Amino acid sequence: MEGGVAGNTVPPNSFDKSKVLDVKPLRSLLPVFPEAPNGPPFLCAPPNGPFPTGFSPFFPFSGPQGTPLTPGLNQNLFNSTAMPIRSFRAEPPPASNGENVQSSNKRKSVGPSSVKKKVKRSNDSELALAALTNFKPGIIAAEKDDGNRELVENVLMRFEALRRKLSQMEDAKESHSEIFKRANLKAGNIMFTKGVRTNGKKRIGVVPGVEIGDIFFFRMELILIGLHSQSMAGIDFMPMKADIEGERVAISIVSSGGYEDDAEDPDVLVYTGQGGNASADKEASDQKLVRGNLALERSLHRANEVRVIRGFKDATHQTSKVYVYDGLYKVQESWMEKGKTGCNMFKYKLVRLPGQTGAFSTWKSIRKWKEDPSSRDGLILPDLTSGAESIPVSLVNEVDDEKGPAYFTYVSTVKYPKSFKLVQPSYGCNCRDACQAGNSNCSCIQKNGGDFPYITTGILACRMPMIFECGSSCPCFRNCKNRVLQTGFKVHFEVFKTRDKGWGLRSWDPIRAGTFICEYAGEVIEKIKEKADGDDGENNDYVFNTNRVYESFKWNHETESAEERSDTSEKFDIPSPLIISSKNSGNIARFMNHSCSPNVFWQPIMFEHNNEAFLHIAFFAKKHIPPMTELTYDYGIPQSDEAESNNMEHGKKKCLCGSLKCRGYFY
Repeated sequence: MEGGVAGNTVPPNSFDKSKVLDVKPLRSLLPVFPEAPNGPPFLCAPPNGPFPTGFSPFFPFSGPQGTPLTPGLNQNLFNSTAMPIRSFRAEPPPASNGENVQSSNKRKSVGPSSVKKKVKRSNDSELALAALTNFKPGIIAAEKDDGNRELVENVLMRFEALRRKLSQMEDAKESHSEIFKRANLKAGNIMFTKGVRTNGKKRIGVVPGVEIGDIFFFRMELILIGLHSQSMAGIDFMPMKADIEGERVAISIVSSGGYEDDAEDPDVLVYTGQGGNASADKEASDQKLVRGNLALERSLHRANEVRVIRGFKDATHQTSKVYVYDGLYKVQESWMEKGKTGCNMFKYKLVRLPGQTGAFSTWKSIRKWKEDPSSRDGLILPDLTSGAESIPVSLVNEVDDEKGPAYFTYVSTVKYPKSFKLVQPSYGCNCRDACQAGNSNCSCIQKNGGDFPYITTGILACRMPMIFECGSSCPCFRNCKNRVLQTGFKVHFEVFKTRDKGWGLRSWDPIRAGTFICEYAGEVIEKIKEKADGDDGENNDYVFNTNRVYESFKWNHETESAEERSDTSEKFDIPSPLIISSKNSGNIARFMNHSCSPNVFWQPIMFEHNNEAFLHIAFFAKKHIPPMTELTYDYGIPQSDEAESNNMEHGKKKCLCGSLKCRGYFY
């Protein structure tokens, strides 16, 4: 800790911390209008904020805008050298000249009906969008203020399901870079309108149900679960109840590269205050000791805990960001110094509270392993697949001296002893370049019910009875968006030795909900051998059987309209049971352990080869999965008649998943 702190202090001789600049109190400066109590406004936003044309803002975006700060207002307040921030007063009161600061920024409230009016669609699309809003929140008033782990995960999964469905609908209508931002905002609009949120009450410190290391891919997710309520600003704050003047302190910050932060130390963050950045219509200016900056300064003196969320570029989707909750910090020091633009910037040194679970420190370690795989502690093999996969899979043991699992042949797909035919022959599409969403002439899309099964980023949109991918006879490109399984996984995995469950599988990369994990590779077998035949337990350890009973769960976006086409059935429609053994040959899927509360699920996928359709089992992420989290799925239980005829009771094993819903055993 001490070494980390020293590495982030301000260089010597850059300023004299013993000097306090004699400045005029802030009350003598031009008044700054505070934000509305409903929610914080954007710092610098166009008339309609970041929203696309034709789409209205909503809470927490719809608060009235404060009067913009005058550029250069405090330019002479500080000299060019860095100095402590020790002298401040409460924020200036709102203007009393009778001017209506909301007149030019008045916004309509948004509900389900206004969403349909603002978004230009065909009649069918309007009906589909209206049906998406037709669901019950299922959250009582108390839960909206204070949540728990189950509720937080429920809100996030429902938001992501709605966002994916909206993205799928957008893909079918148009193609441009704003699709996913719009789907994100539309999903947030519907969630807030329906009251599907939790931890709405602001608080200092721990947020119920949110764990250190949790990851998010949209700022809207932070707002929905109460981790950070600011839609764009990096500093969130709240008033202290005991303070008559409503003094505000910082409660959370987001550091994601928009400012000149020093964010490489996992225990210390030197955070740059908000404001002053140049934009398309204004020049850079000195930052001012108001709003979030003033709240951080007050947190320094009050020594209250501040939540820190760190943001990075998403390695899988370079145009996106991923956010990780890094735990609680305290502001230890503050000063002002010249930034790269030559303007004065506030700096706040935050130190992580000891004894917390590692989060950003894990990301730092992974970055080092990617640069130098040999630096990974416990590394046995840098690539378990011997080049069979485009991305290497590390084999690691940090637990004991075992040098690896029993020998098997690595194969990347399933092998059939004979053709697995459908009732009718399978034919490919006639798309000449790449299959396009909404193309009614694409036979592969029609097989999928008229919807593209994946959104543009390759994320699975919905669970389906069966997904039909383009096959070998389809003339479309190899990288067609309808070939997700066939192009292989895009995540850096490692097979690792667990402490009590043998070998397991986890990822070095953050995984977004709906991401393709891998296929279950191996040899298709006609029936499961019984242990009495001399088999050594193949039926228990390395077999996947579609005929088992699996715990049902809801992953698609729910609606209350039985006729709504987006309410896709999640009951699989498999033409014939499929049994795959990975004992002698298989891939990384054979290392995934069972859990009664899994973070991975399976989906049947079929595609054509030589005019014959073959069934494959693909695994997808059920929810967002942080790096170095073990990947698990539900092994299911045998059908009752199968259990009786084969005396499957002897195959029961004690479950060690540790989840609250653990049933105590698995097969």
